[in-house]
Amino acid sequence: MIAVRLPAAIEKRLDRLAKRTGRAKSFYVREALLNHLEDLEDMYIAEKRLGDLRAGRSHTIPLEEMMREHGNLEG
Repeated sequence: MIAVRLPAAIEKRLDRLAKRTGRAKSFYVREALLNHLEDLEDMYIAEKRLGDLRAGRSHTIPLEEMMREHGNLEG
């Protein structure tokens, strides 16, 4: 169980959608989370890795080296 505070405008839109479709508001909140959680995870991981790269805690690997090591990844 989780409680979420939403801005009034979003709450109103969610209410309207739920009434129009006959589904619970929790259905749409769950759908939004499931559809966007992976994107959020990817974004925060990328930001952390970029910070590590800029701070010198990580490094890049040239594409040519990756191709030599792993071959043609397209098939």
